Amino acid sequence: MKKIICKKEYDTAVATLVKKNTFGTFGDAEGYEETLYQMPDGAYFLYVNGGAESKYPKEDIKRLSKAAAEKLL
Repeated sequence: MKKIICKKEYDTAVATLVKKNTFGTFGDAEGYEETLYQMPDGAYFLYVNGGAESKYPKEDIKRLSKAAAEKLL
């Protein structure tokens, strides 16, 4: 997935997967995934996707500061 945020492109295809957290089970309407990625330039972002009743009902990319990324680790 690609998304442009503040004129910067974040792309799961070129970024390095750092950590993935899964909450719930497959098919759970309240379940979701948070996947932390790091871009080649060092920027971090979170790819999120979940069930219809989860906190991430559709896939999205959210940019993160280095401090926020370290908290997820």
